[in-house]
Amino acid sequence: MCSSHEDDKPPNPVSFSFMVPKKEISMVPDMGKWKRSQAYADYMGFILTLNEGVKRKKLTCEYQVSETVEKLLAMLATLDRWIDETPPIDQPSRFGNKAYRTWYAKLDQEAEALVTAILPSERHDAAPEIAVYLKEAVGNSTRIDYGTGHEAAFAVFLCCLCKVGALRMEDQLAIIFKVFDKYLRVMHKLQKTYRMEPAGSQGVWGLDDFQFLPFIWGSSQLIDHPTLEPRHFVEEKVVNEYHQDYMFLECIKFINEMKTGPFAEHSNQLWNISAVPSWSKVNQGLIRMYKAECLEKFPVIQHFKFGSLLSIQPVKP
Repeated sequence: MCSSHEDDKPPNPVSFSFMVPKKEISMVPDMGKWKRSQAYADYMGFILTLNEGVKRKKLTCEYQVSETVEKLLAMLATLDRWIDETPPIDQPSRFGNKAYRTWYAKLDQEAEALVTAILPSERHDAAPEIAVYLKEAVGNSTRIDYGTGHEAAFAVFLCCLCKVGALRMEDQLAIIFKVFDKYLRVMHKLQKTYRMEPAGSQGVWGLDDFQFLPFIWGSSQLIDHPTLEPRHFVEEKVVNEYHQDYMFLECIKFINEMKTGPFAEHSNQLWNISAVPSWSKVNQGLIRMYKAECLEKFPVIQHFKFGSLLSIQPVKP
């Protein structure tokens, strides 16, 4: 997925004919096509490679930060700044502040230029294809909602940057601990500022209104932790003490800030997970749940777009 330094030359430019991604899954029977696709194999491979990479590591551990990672962080800082420049407007409805559309219109206009700035010069022709995933990764401007499908689009965006050689194997930790972590903070700020609705929420029976991947990768970070067990994450004291080190606890902290009432009532699934004996079991269970609840659900996958980098073609035998 990510190339390593041994092949320091960029991948052969003729291997991709870049194209603007489009929807391919329009009916429930099309789901089989998705599950057999190169896209599904590549996407899950990417998620699981990163899951292995962050195992037993803290957010605060040491890792290298490449120039591409720095550029990605600068891009996310720009999105963050645009939120500050686009305050919510006064409107009768509490949810879905329409100022979000102004913010989104700016991204829509600038996305290709933002992506071009991240890509190596010999890969600028990939920008129109990759920019689509960036625009899909921040929520829906018509419904002013955000959900796991948007989060998946950001993971696809990062996966595409790996495929074109902009990100490499040795960027693994920085991809999650720097880039994805910053993305998460910007998404939390969007959700809070514009009171975005959860897309396709299952209410208290879902894992979280908005995110899923940080719980997978965050539980991997905690595998074999000497003192923190799954039962501890429902304790506010533990969350406040360790959230800077662990993505899982960072997400729990955000839930605690956004929701009122007993944890067991507003986040029933997470409450149930706190009863699982070990983090490795939590991690395995969440990967299974992610496949079943997100990647195998038509309402999520119908919005996915496929191009040359994320291909709907069946996996080559």
